[in-house]
Amino acid sequence: MTSNKGVLKWIEKVKQIVNPDFVVWIDGSEFQLEKLREQACKTGEMVKLNQEKLPGCYLHRTALNDVARTESRTFICTKTKDEAGPTNNWCEPKEAYDKLYSIAKNSYKGKTMYIIPYSMGMLESKFSKIGIEITDSIYTVLNMAIMTRIGKKVLDFLGNSDDWVKGLHCSCDINEEKRYVCHFPEDKSIISVNSAYGGNVLLGKKCFALRIASFLGRKEKWLAEHMLILGIQKPNGETKYICAAFPSACGKTNLAMLIPPEVYRKKGYKIWCVGDDIAWLRIGKDGRLWAINPENGFFGVAPGTSKKSNQNALASTSSNTIFTNVVQNLKDNTVWWEGLDKNPPENAINWKGEQWNGKTSSEKGAHPNSRFTSPAKNCPCLSSEFDNPEGVPISAIIFGGRRAQTTPLVYESFDWNNGVFAGSAISSESTAASTGKVGVLSHNPMAMMPFCGYNMGDYFKHWIQMGKYLGEKAPKIFSVNWFRTDKNGKFIWPGFGDNLRVLEWILKRCEKDIDAKETPIGYIPNISDINLEGTSVSQEDLNKLLEINIDLWKKEAKNIKEFYQIFENKLPDELKVELENLEKRLEK
Repeated sequence: MTSNKGVLKWIEKVKQIVNPDFVVWIDGSEFQLEKLREQACKTGEMVKLNQEKLPGCYLHRTALNDVARTESRTFICTKTKDEAGPTNNWCEPKEAYDKLYSIAKNSYKGKTMYIIPYSMGMLESKFSKIGIEITDSIYTVLNMAIMTRIGKKVLDFLGNSDDWVKGLHCSCDINEEKRYVCHFPEDKSIISVNSAYGGNVLLGKKCFALRIASFLGRKEKWLAEHMLILGIQKPNGETKYICAAFPSACGKTNLAMLIPPEVYRKKGYKIWCVGDDIAWLRIGKDGRLWAINPENGFFGVAPGTSKKSNQNALASTSSNTIFTNVVQNLKDNTVWWEGLDKNPPENAINWKGEQWNGKTSSEKGAHPNSRFTSPAKNCPCLSSEFDNPEGVPISAIIFGGRRAQTTPLVYESFDWNNGVFAGSAISSESTAASTGKVGVLSHNPMAMMPFCGYNMGDYFKHWIQMGKYLGEKAPKIFSVNWFRTDKNGKFIWPGFGDNLRVLEWILKRCEKDIDAKETPIGYIPNISDINLEGTSVSQEDLNKLLEINIDLWKKEAKNIKEFYQIFENKLPDELKVELENLEKRLEK
């Protein structure tokens, strides 16, 4: 498949370690992929679903101890601990290689080594990067075939270049005590052992597209971010693009595939999804910030996805999708999960592989972090610019977190550095997307805390520097919070499609069409500038949503100062100044 000496030398080295019985190059052909699906169904690795109702769809169940990203076992392996920074687990590279190769030794014996050449981004795009993943899992191969662009065409494009990322995945015994996901940014290398869960083994996703890519972006003057990319088509036909960063399972996919409220649809507004999870951003020839989605599919959280919450995401799962850890409805061999509808199947198998009756069982049928892997082309609102190698120009960047109080519905930062400060200070509740307690409030700067491949203090500096490169052409930065609650703990803002009302205000601010009210934290909307037509939200409710509680913000500033201490001398002076200025404004 290739004559690239670097690729062949690495593959031979891995073969000597893992000792496979067979070696198969993934050429990207549908013929080969269909043979792999058939083989996976014979071994029980996957279950073929009802091909009339769900054509091309399959179900997979992971081991009970292997259901989410394992952040406590995820490492950045750089020469010094300082390079990895205080927010990452660190291990010295040689120590990590020795440990991982010892675990991987002979782990492919009796198995097949699958070699997956893949591209993050369109092959003809200057944004794109090439990776090669070795795996012993057909499930991994088939997911990578959905999530990335794979096959011989990738090797042909790579040629003899040494600009590619190595990825080794070994399922081993799925032993959580010996589970590691390790990144070697200086070597452009990733190794994952003892997991078969997508987030730990689809090495093109968080591992490459964020952890390794963020490291490369700093060197090459671009950004790899945990962001959706969304196009808003206005009634005059003009489309503006935004990027937005939210922690996993906090509404990012819902926003990316938003369906406008009826009052907006009648006016001619349309939403186009470019990406739901990851954005690579570069400065274009025109000096503006341009973005692509390096992925080719969606790896979405199933529970809560329904016709009501995200009709476009649900439609994306209608064909050629792999479902992981959802309920199998034995009545018609389809799938179900909590939040899909109010009719759980009575004759079913839950995510653990046990007989399950949705009418009587007290246990949930689908795992809270169960997933669907769907081709992007399935999405009804996929942007026509999805495959544009130049990407799309970004007008605004949005940071969001889940806060019951403190943060208003929306506010605009004073300038780029103030926006970086807002992004660096994001706090949000933890979710089922990662192992650990759910509902714990924690800092997650730019929604990148688990995904930054180097010292986050340097990451902040890189953001500051990107602002200097962009100058007056830098996108405006906003913060949003869909999750503000009333005294009874109920959400005040309806969310979902109604979030377009906030996006409309954001675009008007970018185009300088409206004024705003200055507050100590930034600019908030005038009440009359948020369109509430067709909602049950009153102006009184909107006042509550936009309220700036000075006492809470003083506590917030103190909390940010304590959080910043972990970065010590790495914290940029610009962020120190922004914090001091916030404190002064709050005192006034």
